[in-house]
Amino acid sequence: MKREDKAVVINELAQKLKEASHFYLTDISDLNAEQSSLLRRKCFEKEIELVVVKNTLLRKAMEQTGTDYSEMFEVLKGATSVMFTEMANVPGKMIQELRKKSDKPILKAAYVEESVYIGDNQLNALANIKTKNELIGDVIGLLQSPAQNVISALQSGGTTLSGVLKTLSEK
Repeated sequence: MKREDKAVVINELAQKLKEASHFYLTDISDLNAEQSSLLRRKCFEKEIELVVVKNTLLRKAMEQTGTDYSEMFEVLKGATSVMFTEMANVPGKMIQELRKKSDKPILKAAYVEESVYIGDNQLNALANIKTKNELIGDVIGLLQSPAQNVISALQSGGTTLSGVLKTLSEK
């Protein structure tokens, strides 16, 4: 690969790293054609961009972004693929699903919510991260809970004032 070609690849990777709010570094080496095709199909379905990269080019792209990815440099050995995603937990769940049938892909590291996760043992934590919409739903549910309790208490006492007072005094 020529120096100019490498510069183009580094710039493209650096741009993707800047734009992606979350990405996973995985090892998908030793996958046969069928498994590799299945992985790519799943990534496409879940809107994950899968890119196989050279470690040296990825490291240079990481250094070029201005964000501190130095913790991830130690895992840039062997075959590396990058999964770019907008949803933090989707690649983790997908990897867990694929691991039921095969021992790959192996999670090397992940950059999620401005935090770095190193090692395959972090897969469960990454898969269980709640998305923004899930967190908003939880907060709304918690906020609605007291109001629902008051409404149900008022309804349970019936329409008479004494029933309402009795219900409220018991609470």
